[in-house]
Amino acid sequence: MISLKPLAYRMRPKKIEDIVGQQHLVAPGKILARMVKAKLLSSMILYGPPGTGKTSIASAIAGSTKYAFRILNAATDSKKELEMVAEEAKISGTVILLLDEIHRLTKPKQDFLLPHLEKGSIILIGATTENPYITINPAIRSRTQIFEVKPLSEHDIDQAITRALTDKENGLGNQKITLTPEARTHLTRATHGDLRSALNGLELAVKSTSPAEDGVIKLDLAIIEECVQKKALVQDKDGDAHYDVISAFQKSIRGSDTDAALHYMARLLEAGDLPSIVRRLLTIAYEDIGLANPNAAAHAVQAITAAEKIGLPEARIPLANAVIELCLSPKSNSAITAIDEALADVSKGNYGEVPAYLRDAHYQGAKKLGRGIGYKFPHDYPHGWVKQQYLPDKLKDTHYYHPKDSSRYEKALKEQYERLINFNE
Repeated sequence: MISLKPLAYRMRPKKIEDIVGQQHLVAPGKILARMVKAKLLSSMILYGPPGTGKTSIASAIAGSTKYAFRILNAATDSKKELEMVAEEAKISGTVILLLDEIHRLTKPKQDFLLPHLEKGSIILIGATTENPYITINPAIRSRTQIFEVKPLSEHDIDQAITRALTDKENGLGNQKITLTPEARTHLTRATHGDLRSALNGLELAVKSTSPAEDGVIKLDLAIIEECVQKKALVQDKDGDAHYDVISAFQKSIRGSDTDAALHYMARLLEAGDLPSIVRRLLTIAYEDIGLANPNAAAHAVQAITAAEKIGLPEARIPLANAVIELCLSPKSNSAITAIDEALADVSKGNYGEVPAYLRDAHYQGAKKLGRGIGYKFPHDYPHGWVKQQYLPDKLKDTHYYHPKDSSRYEKALKEQYERLINFNE
C-alpha cells in the first residue's frame, strides 16, 4: 500500500518540472532540461550532500523520458543485479540505472558496466556524497558527465512542504494539518537543505500527534523540534534569530571578543547547527583575519575537518580552539578588499588587452603574431624577479592590494610589495 511508503519516497517528482531546487541543472534551458527535451541522455554522476535530490533527479528524468528506471547500490548489490538490468535493457531498449554510492563500485562490476555504457543500453546515473574527481574510477568518470547537486534553500524546502501538505494523492492533503509559522520556519531551516530529513520530520510529527477536538492536527514549534531533533535558537515571531546569532558570532570574532564569540557559538551548537558554524568560521578565517595571521586560517581548516569527522558533541572542542585563536589573532581584510576592487573593475568593463609578450606563445605561428616576444623570464634573473609590466596598459598604474600593519607578517608583505612597486632599475 502506498501509505506504507515514507512521505519522502511518495513525494519524489514524476517529471523534471516537478524537481524542487537544483535550478542550475533542471530549469528550462539548463543542461538536464535540454537533455530531456532533446531525448539525448548521457550517463552522469550527481554528487552532493544527502537529501538534496540526487534520487529525485534520476527518477524525474526517467519519468520525463518514459524509460525503465532501476535503483541499485554499488556497495550492497551484486554483479548479478547488474546483469538483470542489462537483460532488461536488451528487451526494453534502454534502462536508466541509478547507482547509489557509486564511489564504492568494484572493478568486476565496473568492467561489466562499461560496454553497456558505451552502447547506451544503460544510462547510468551515479549518486555519491564523495568528490567524484577523487573517489570515482577514471574509466567510469571519463564516460560520464559530472554535475554537482547543491543543498536546497529554505525557500526550496518550504515549497516542498507546501506540496506535501496539499497533495491528496501522494502527500498529506487528505488530512487537516496546521503548522505554526515558528514550526514551519524551523522545519525549513533546521534540516540544512536536506529535504528528506524535513519530510521525514513532518511525517513523524503528523503521525505522532493526535488531532484536536476539531479534527485538526496542530503542529507547533515544540513538536517539530522533537521530531527533527534540533532545537530552535529562540522562539521569535519574525524568524530572524537564526541569522542574528550567526551575524553576532562573526562580528564578535571580528571584534576580538572571545567570550561573546564562544557564547554565540554555544547557541548554534545547542541548536545542532554545525553546518552554519563551519561555513561561518571558514569565511571569518580568510575574510577577517586573512593575511594578518595565515596560520590561524590553516588551523581553522584543520579544526573544521576534525569537527566534521567526529561530529557533535565532541566537535565543540576543536571548534572552540579555532574560535579562541581567531578572536585573539590580529585582523586584516586587505585580501577581500583587494579582490573586490579587482572584480569591480572587471564588472564595469574596465580592462584592456593582455600585453603581447604575456600571451600564450606555445602554438605554431604565435611568434608571427608577436606573442611572447620580449617576455622577461623571472628565473633568468639573479633574485628570481625582474621589473616588467603585467597589467594591461589602461590599468598599468592600478593598485588593488592595500596592505595593513596589523601584524609582523603582513607588515613584511607590505614592505616587499612596496619594494617591488618602487623598484628602479
